[in-house]
Amino acid sequence: MTKSKDWRLQPGVQIDDETAAEVAKIACALKSLSLYASLVLEKEDCPEDLQQVVDEGVAAIHKIFAE
Repeated sequence: MTKSKDWRLQPGVQIDDETAAEVAKIACALKSLSLYASLVLEKEDCPEDLQQVVDEGVAAIHKIFAE
């Protein structure tokens, strides 16, 4: 399996292609959830714990994948 062309690994990150592809799927889902939480839900309507989980997930994505 090849790495997704939409995602580039951060320098120094070494994971096999299959794992990178699976993590990229999770990253896409978290990015989508992040957009939903920030655009569709107003901040006062978005539970704080959900926003924290989303923010932590997006931060983790940035440790693995380059923008």
